[in-house]
Amino acid sequence: MIIVTGGAGFIGSNLLAGLEGRGELVVVDWLGQGEQWRNIAKRELADIIRPEDLPNYLAGVSAEQVEAIVHMGAISATTEQDVDRIVHNNVRLSLDLFRWCGRHKVRFLYASSAATYGDGSHGFVDDDSIDALSALRPLNAYGWSKHVVDRRLARMLREGGGLPPQCVGLKFFNVYGPNEEHKGNMRSVVHQLQPKIAAGEAATLFRSHRPDYEDGGQLRDFIYVKDVVDVVTWLFDHPEVQGLYNVGTGQARSFADLAKAVFAANDRDPELKFIDTPEAIREKYQYFTEADMSKLRSAGYDRPFTSLEDGVRDYVQNHLQAPDPFV
Repeated sequence: MIIVTGGAGFIGSNLLAGLEGRGELVVVDWLGQGEQWRNIAKRELADIIRPEDLPNYLAGVSAEQVEAIVHMGAISATTEQDVDRIVHNNVRLSLDLFRWCGRHKVRFLYASSAATYGDGSHGFVDDDSIDALSALRPLNAYGWSKHVVDRRLARMLREGGGLPPQCVGLKFFNVYGPNEEHKGNMRSVVHQLQPKIAAGEAATLFRSHRPDYEDGGQLRDFIYVKDVVDVVTWLFDHPEVQGLYNVGTGQARSFADLAKAVFAANDRDPELKFIDTPEAIREKYQYFTEADMSKLRSAGYDRPFTSLEDGVRDYVQNHLQAPDPFV
């Protein structure tokens, strides 16, 4: 049995597709009144559990039945203001599941975030030493909550005793791809631009407010969600791998590049226009992120990452333009 928290979410539902056939799949998530259920509609599932019912569910199953908990569930909005809610969902549950996995010798893979790196002034190296983690300064409560868990688990892994047989934290960079329709304003830029570009409109991007970056030249490490699935399934096949790992491509690309890739996928010439970055986020707006992927490569992961152009083309033409866009 593989338990996937946030299994009906964006990354979680893609992981379900990648893990299918490796064991019975249990989804832990809320589905609400919309169409998020479509994210998991194609999967064969052993059970669907509400997050608040997970403790009772775990108390009622034999731990020998559980191969792993893949913990993707979290409040991921960087604009969330209720910090007590973030702590309850992002910190408390993560630590509780880690301890449960330690007691019962169950593998634990969990979602961290590139948001833990803050403004990037200390780089984007996935060094999980106590000193390196202590130097990072996340810019929002979401990033801070992920950092709290990273630091605590790094400490516990070094102190030893009662640990899961595998514990891996995944520092996701800018992930895009199918099954993100439910995310609202947190959808990828590809998903937000596609309907406008398909309708013949221009792509609107943020203007640069720094002299060393052109308008639309702000850089991100964009990674296709299918590559994320490849990384996680590889980790399943290598239970000896432990610690924190970046999950990006290692190559920063501009938002202008991203928009041009969406235009190309729609067989249109690029048409870009720019607006000021909103003042509410301008001061803390990041101009550069790029995952250092040397640690994962050194661990043995040798698969190539999908280029931005190929990933966007696949996403647009085989999902967003398809009658059934879901994985």
